[in-house]
Amino acid sequence: MDSKMLANDCFLLLGNPVKHSLSPLIQNAAFKSERVPRIYDKFCCEESDLEKIMRGLAEFGLGGNVTVPYKETVVNIIDQASEAVLRTGACNTFWTKDGQILGDNTDVEGFKRACGSFLGGSPKGLKVLVLGAGGVVRAVLMSLLDDEVGEIILLNRTWDRAKIIADHFGNTKIKVVKSSQELKGCEFDLIINGTSLGLSPNDKVPFDLGLVSRVSGVMDLVYGKELTRFVKSAKERGFPGVGGTEMLLQQAAVSFERWLDKPAPLDTMRRTLEDVLFEW
Repeated sequence: MDSKMLANDCFLLLGNPVKHSLSPLIQNAAFKSERVPRIYDKFCCEESDLEKIMRGLAEFGLGGNVTVPYKETVVNIIDQASEAVLRTGACNTFWTKDGQILGDNTDVEGFKRACGSFLGGSPKGLKVLVLGAGGVVRAVLMSLLDDEVGEIILLNRTWDRAKIIADHFGNTKIKVVKSSQELKGCEFDLIINGTSLGLSPNDKVPFDLGLVSRVSGVMDLVYGKELTRFVKSAKERGFPGVGGTEMLLQQAAVSFERWLDKPAPLDTMRRTLEDVLFEW
């Protein structure tokens, strides 16, 4: 770890890989807008280096973000965990207070804000299909349960992983299915893709929307310059659909708020993200 990074008051994104992350562009625009004398950079590191780096940042009163594959690992490094961290078992944001490292999972609030924006209100009472069983799905499930959805159907390529997550939350509203064929003819108010399918242009769609009889909306948490194949598939069938840029933006805004205890310049961050995606 280069000590100059710490001396320059640098917040860091820690993960492996981090090469393609847009977070530095978004956060540096926010720091500049608010005249905060900080910079944000990304650092590809090994799991064995995480605690040393985080403790080093804490000595300067700094913090940062954590991305794959370390969101679960750092739960055992932080000194104080938010409710979101405790309930999801994952941490993606950390900062320093009174010499201690505090941690939060801003994916929870980020998804909540993005979902509310897409739906134009709360998902309370809705029937939702969630695809995937990774770390972001835990955040999605916590948010949906807190907003009192009516029912959650969880579908993953491997049933066992989905069952583990469902058991982790222990809520009877979550039902795990083994195959997409079990959903033939079903109706959903919302379908959420929490898998990584769609990151590559050659990826297949994570779910065949032709199987269901009605969908009121589709959220794909994958983002890119173009619409993902899943969102395109939804729109071709007349279903409203949105990609993952709003959640990316909102969780970044929540991270900024945790670090500095002040509102994030959301408009500036949004314009920066839109400009980057346009040029991507």
